[in-house]
Amino acid sequence: MEAAVTETLSANPGLAAIEARAKALAELPDQAGALPDPNLSLNIANLPLDSLSFTQEGMTQFQVGITQALPYPGKLALRSQVATQEANAAEAEVEERRLQLVRDVKTVWWNLFYLDRALEVIDRNQDLLKQFIKVAETLYQVGRGLQQDILLAQLEFSRLSDNAIRIRNMRENEVARLNVLLDRPTSAAVRLPVSVDEELPPLMGMETLQQRAETTRPSLAAQTELVGAARSRVELARKDYAPDFKVGAVYGLRNGNNPDGSSRADFGTLMFSMNLPLYTDSKQDRAVDQRNAEWMQQKHSLHDQRNQVASQVTQAVTDYRRASEQTLLFQQEIIPQARQTVDAMLAGYQVGKVDFLNLVRSQTTLYDYETQYWKALSAANQALARLVAAVGEENVYE
Repeated sequence: MEAAVTETLSANPGLAAIEARAKALAELPDQAGALPDPNLSLNIANLPLDSLSFTQEGMTQFQVGITQALPYPGKLALRSQVATQEANAAEAEVEERRLQLVRDVKTVWWNLFYLDRALEVIDRNQDLLKQFIKVAETLYQVGRGLQQDILLAQLEFSRLSDNAIRIRNMRENEVARLNVLLDRPTSAAVRLPVSVDEELPPLMGMETLQQRAETTRPSLAAQTELVGAARSRVELARKDYAPDFKVGAVYGLRNGNNPDGSSRADFGTLMFSMNLPLYTDSKQDRAVDQRNAEWMQQKHSLHDQRNQVASQVTQAVTDYRRASEQTLLFQQEIIPQARQTVDAMLAGYQVGKVDFLNLVRSQTTLYDYETQYWKALSAANQALARLVAAVGEENVYE
């Protein structure tokens, strides 16, 4: 299973896509905090159109100028802060996606493991039914059994074959799901180990797990960053009540001579301008209201996510504990008792003390219990995978 998880984290295209997005967003803070590019201007001023001469008029100039826009102090820092918070949110979303992928891989893996064990149980029960059929045929031949016993055993054998067909179909579907997660062809063969560690350790307390989820769950960290970004946008919108500035300098080159014969002096020009936020009721006021509404939206989303995470932790813990109790009950009590019952029924049937229908029923019951055991074990491990994803870390045990 760990190999499948590792392969998924390195090959899954969906994860690669959001990793690329996070990398792209990480490049934005420096851009958002930088000054706008300056403007270079090249002008010809006061050129007489009758002669197009640069020396005819004293005010004719060839001008070279540069202008720099200067946002109001604090705006660039806020823009960079917004970009940083969004980049942090994207990085946390990558971690959240990793957790979801690991959860999905483990869920499908344990489904496959359960289906493989169910097929093994069917094979084992079919072998045992073959023995029942032989015993029934032997007793029938010596006049101590009934033909209907043979037919009943054959019918049960066919029913198990039908279950095997259904489970194999389910396995093919799960193999396709796992291969998609692994970025493999959907028909690629998947072979799982035949045995696993069946121990199910106890978990931390519910309250402890809830507290850990509050601090370690990446989705909550991402949403917290988005709340911060929305709050920074509110501050940025309020900054728009203040004007932005532009400063510039122009050098004017003149040709020709003055009437006294001296060369014409070049001109220098300094410029300063600012926008006037006069329409605040229809622009800045509305922008602040918009950003405040977006901030509240993100805060409500964070509260909703906290509730969802708490619910996910609670459900996973509840499912794990229930499945663990069922697994232990099947393993230590129900299955051993059912096996003893089958052995006793078979011995009794061979000496004519037990009817064949009860023998088959006892074997069917054992088959059901063995299948339920593997299903409960799978369900417990799937719940554990969901719990790890809900908390945001692997350490959830006592």
